[in-house]
Amino acid sequence: MWNKLLESLDHLPGFVWNLLLAGIAVLAGLLIKALLSFFLHRSVKKSAEFSLVHSVLLRLGKAFNYFLPLLLLNMSIPLMRVQPRYQEVLSRFAEIALTLSFAAIVIGIVHVLEDYIYSTYDLKKSNNLKERKIRTQLQFIRKLAIGIILVVTACIILLSFDSMRKLGAGLLTGVGVGGIIIGFAAQKSLGNLLAGFQIAFTQPIRIDDVLVVEGEWGRVEEITLTYVVVNIWDQRKLILPINYFIEKPFQNWTRSSAEILGTAFLYLDYTTPVDKLREEFERYIVTHPLWDKRVKTLVVTNVTERTIEVRCLISARTSGEAFDLRCDIREHMLRFVREQYPACLPLTRAALDAPAAGNA
Repeated sequence: MWNKLLESLDHLPGFVWNLLLAGIAVLAGLLIKALLSFFLHRSVKKSAEFSLVHSVLLRLGKAFNYFLPLLLLNMSIPLMRVQPRYQEVLSRFAEIALTLSFAAIVIGIVHVLEDYIYSTYDLKKSNNLKERKIRTQLQFIRKLAIGIILVVTACIILLSFDSMRKLGAGLLTGVGVGGIIIGFAAQKSLGNLLAGFQIAFTQPIRIDDVLVVEGEWGRVEEITLTYVVVNIWDQRKLILPINYFIEKPFQNWTRSSAEILGTAFLYLDYTTPVDKLREEFERYIVTHPLWDKRVKTLVVTNVTERTIEVRCLISARTSGEAFDLRCDIREHMLRFVREQYPACLPLTRAALDAPAAGNA
């Protein structure tokens, strides 16, 4: 039966035979991909947690849509009825397309590994120093790996042409001079690139670090090879060249830990009973959910010609919680003074001399 089918197809015109062979190869590739997707989808359990199979389907699905049909098409080219010179051209284009699709698969594998590591090191923890450190390095490694894959893919494609090999041999003599010229012309860009690698592994900043930079408070949202995006508290984006963080000073509130101290200042009259204020402060702070139970002090830190400066020092798990806690303490202590000791609010005193007896 199989022999009869081949004999019946053997009489087909060359164009029809080639078209039929290419169609069968493409359809077979798509069918294999569909079967793989079907069985993988059945193995995935619906849950909110990370699934490696789901990541593979998401990151590699489109790449395999092209890779498997191209692979089978490339295998079927020797069976086509075409002249040798046309067959060589057809094979060359199929190999280039296959190389590009394989590069897309390798890039997808890099993204799958990134998804897996992201799921292992979750940033949602309150003290996520280790997670931020690994994610910062991972971003640079991912971008570098993808860049290398693209360069290698371009080299493989260019070297598949004999004319490109001869051209490459001729250009090698000018690489030294060209490299020097490019180096001088792109000093800042190369400096940013090197600063990016330095930050990735020495890590003065990390993803999700809280910074005070250029007078702005915000979190590190993205670190690229050439610039850093800081998400300011009011949702503005501050974009800085990456060598800024090598050359200029800035504040990093989460460099070694997310825990932080915060202060709330009160300015009151000299007659304020500080002991009563301290008792109320300690009573209130121990019941507050944002206090992390490390530091709580109330002291007079300064005296001016009109008021005393009272500092409430507290600790919190994160800078965001510290800010909210400071606001709550200010509001509560101000309310306490206003209701219990209204005369202790800041006053301006003046001494009036009595009129002389002769002028009465």
